[in-house]
Amino acid sequence: MYSKLMRYITLRSCDKGFSAYPAIRSGKKRLIYTPREECGIFGVYGHPEAANLTYLGLYALQHRGQEGAGICSSDGKHVYFEKALGLVADIFTEKRLKRLPGFIAIGHNRYSTAGGSFLKNVQPIVANFSLGTISLAHNGNLINAYELREELEREGAIFQSSSDSEVIIHLIAHSKNNSLHERIISAVQKVSGAFSLLLMTEKELIAIRDPYGVRPLSLGIFDGAYVVASETCAFDLIGARYVRDIEPGEMLVINEHGLSSQKVLFSPRRSFCIFEFIYFSRPDSLIFGAQSVDKVRKALGRQLAKESDTEADIVIPVPDSGVQAALGFAEASGIPFDFGLVRNHYVGRTFIEPKQSIRHFGVKIKLNPIRGVLEGKRVIVIDDSIVRGTTSKKIVKMLFEGGGAKEVHMKISSPPTIGPCFYGIDTPTRQELIASTHLVEEIRKYITATSLQYLSLEGLLSTVENPQDYCIACFDRKYPISFPREETEQLEIIFTV
Repeated sequence: MYSKLMRYITLRSCDKGFSAYPAIRSGKKRLIYTPREECGIFGVYGHPEAANLTYLGLYALQHRGQEGAGICSSDGKHVYFEKALGLVADIFTEKRLKRLPGFIAIGHNRYSTAGGSFLKNVQPIVANFSLGTISLAHNGNLINAYELREELEREGAIFQSSSDSEVIIHLIAHSKNNSLHERIISAVQKVSGAFSLLLMTEKELIAIRDPYGVRPLSLGIFDGAYVVASETCAFDLIGARYVRDIEPGEMLVINEHGLSSQKVLFSPRRSFCIFEFIYFSRPDSLIFGAQSVDKVRKALGRQLAKESDTEADIVIPVPDSGVQAALGFAEASGIPFDFGLVRNHYVGRTFIEPKQSIRHFGVKIKLNPIRGVLEGKRVIVIDDSIVRGTTSKKIVKMLFEGGGAKEVHMKISSPPTIGPCFYGIDTPTRQELIASTHLVEEIRKYITATSLQYLSLEGLLSTVENPQDYCIACFDRKYPISFPREETEQLEIIFTV
């Protein structure tokens, strides 16, 4: 059972999940994890500089993944492909972009990670089969990938990567349907979980969103061409106009005949990821029915202030994700806003670690306190969430010791995170989420803050339109998309190992 579990974890870990590997500690098997972020996808149909536009779109979506990136393009006859590990601006030189001709293109930004950094896992995935060439870019996570992969391997499929996304390609290739569109529909009807997909053939662009709508996906138009992106901030960079969201369960086909839409997937409810508003999406994006991320985050801060009775001299954010909420908190509370922490935006993925004698290096290389703003003051510091608590503890210590703060009141613009996410934003195991095993006062003592306050779940839901349409499983462990029986058993083991 353990070996089967490890194979399942490895399948998820290398592309859409967490890094995991067995270790021996005190004679017991232990699983070690690092959290991952999301992916960003972008596509263009009908523009002579499709690859260049896709490069810019991926650049705007860099926050959704920094491990690697790839672009596929087509001139109507041939598909071209470039990918590499690293940041978008470093990968796609002018020389490389010239190797991507055509009027159609799709691109993908892959997770940042501490493990599983393999070029073979960088998307888009490109495959040749009986109906031609198809490319795929995926944001999300398939929760039944393990059992589907086993079934496909029994039928003779040979996988080239450990990505769950490759399962979709094999399902398309193994389908008995005649047309490509029928094969794609058949494939996505077999998978379960969260997926916003872009598929490209030599002649068309196809966008599909899972029936729950977990991950955002939007349609825009630019200079007569159609563009599709994970977030609308990518439209803004190229000057495209937002048209609408790709609807949950919709398959949108864009080709020489224009747009054609079909509802191909159905679910009992919508389950938009609430964490897109809290942390992952850029504040200048519109998601989930053209709601402004900036406005929602400020509303989170205002609601947090309504629930607070703390007296303080200054409100500061943990940059960058805490900025909008801190602005909202300051506005509602009347407490002055300032930047008490400076973030170094030029920290690369790789740097030389000093000896352990230099404590807190990992946080200090990213953040540094401004003593002139903080010294002798009662400080409210706003952050979006607490995962393990280790970073919050270092920030509080930094504000006290490096900034000279008199009091540090940590306030979180979301409820306590008590459940892992299996739909594309994979947090650590439940046991590693500090709020799942500790009371708020216990967490406060651990991070050494003067006080600690989370936003209430009711307060969180009050900030978005149609709150019943959101997945909040990370806060209540009520998962809207059920897991296959076998995978549920494995997830239970993950929680208890």
